[in-house]
Amino acid sequence: MFSLIFPGQGSQTVGMCKELYNKFDFIKYTFKKADEILNFPISNIILEGPREELDLTENTQPAIFLVGYSIFSLLTKEFKFDDNKTMFFAGHSLGEYTALSSAGFLSFEDTLRILRIRGKAMQSSVPKGEGGMIAVLGSKIEIIESLLKENETKYECYIANDNSDGQLVLSGIKKDLEKFSLDLKKNSIKNIILPVSAPFHCKLMNKATEIMKTEIEKLNFLPSKKILISNVTGKTMTETSLIKDLLIKQIESRVKWRNSIKYMIEKGTKSFIEIGPGKVLSGLVKRIDKTVKVSAINNEEDITILKNTHGF
Repeated sequence: MFSLIFPGQGSQTVGMCKELYNKFDFIKYTFKKADEILNFPISNIILEGPREELDLTENTQPAIFLVGYSIFSLLTKEFKFDDNKTMFFAGHSLGEYTALSSAGFLSFEDTLRILRIRGKAMQSSVPKGEGGMIAVLGSKIEIIESLLKENETKYECYIANDNSDGQLVLSGIKKDLEKFSLDLKKNSIKNIILPVSAPFHCKLMNKATEIMKTEIEKLNFLPSKKILISNVTGKTMTETSLIKDLLIKQIESRVKWRNSIKYMIEKGTKSFIEIGPGKVLSGLVKRIDKTVKVSAINNEEDITILKNTHGF
């Protein structure tokens, strides 16, 4: 039994999906359609860069979705991959939207448009250069939560992503993150300032929440029998009203990725297939549970290996 997982921001690279784009007309068609929907050349930014343009949040989010959705659709339409055998669909942060669309809950067009809006809203929630994120490695979440509580009057930082055992990401204003980083070093806890320009998944995103609440309420969600996993709860979400509510909450809420993976494994998932650029989620899954199988799909060779192992 397998589940599909879709990556989020940070997985992007210039030239992602280029091999598949050059070989399959279906990918070319999907990229061209995305350019027309967004009314700007997102495909050129993905395939040729520059990196600075791709890394703009308002471009990164629809770009990663476009790559993940294109590869998923190629698998199902050209390679006859039977997604009905999938136990769960899950995505990390913006990857949750790729999961939603791939599972049939949201149209390709609506997903592209809402992610462009989401990217702009999240970037503009905090003045450029004031917010950021920090990765904390090799420490337990309980230790970090305790450290934050002990110093809540000293700095204001939030756990944004609970990614795996020994990997957390925190958000905050840069000056607070710098103070927090020093305290981590005093406690011999490794940490890295991440090259992002906004403090995602915390209450500093409240302006984005207001924008997204209005926009998400406008969306036409479609009926689907597929089962989604929520970042906010780490458990299933199926009803349209619940999906909308959790997508709105997701903007400021902690991404419970570790809980999500453990939940899927507990419910019977034996292997995960990561669809989209890079192998970030594959690495996280192996950190959470070394016994499950993980495949990452980025090129035709990956698809051939997947076809041989899953028999489609």
